[in-house]
Amino acid sequence: MENVLEGRYADCERVTLVCDNLNTHTIGAFYEAFEPARARALARRVEFCHTPKHGSWLNVAESELSCMTRQCLKHRRIGDIETLREEVAAWSDDLNDAQRGVDWHMGTDDASRELKSMYPKTEL
Repeated sequence: MENVLEGRYADCERVTLVCDNLNTHTIGAFYEAFEPARARALARRVEFCHTPKHGSWLNVAESELSCMTRQCLKHRRIGDIETLREEVAAWSDDLNDAQRGVDWHMGTDDASRELKSMYPKTEL
């Protein structure tokens, strides 16, 4: 974050950071990494915007990692990084060839109604 705030976005007064709900994605992380004055200066420039806990890309990513573990790596001991890369690449290629998608059970209208508390209020 220090590199982002002082590099690419050095001229920006405030940076909106869209992130998942991982417990390390907090202002407190700045204070763990930097001295208080430095942490405060960096953290004041960041606006955290968290994705919903349910139904986000994180759930999809976690599902894929779980599938990879069960289908590709379970009960196997892989001795070197190159073999691991080859095995995971082969599994990933097979998965991508199948073009399996995510079966969302909630449509846009349902999401608007059920998740309205998670989105900012707007006036038309």
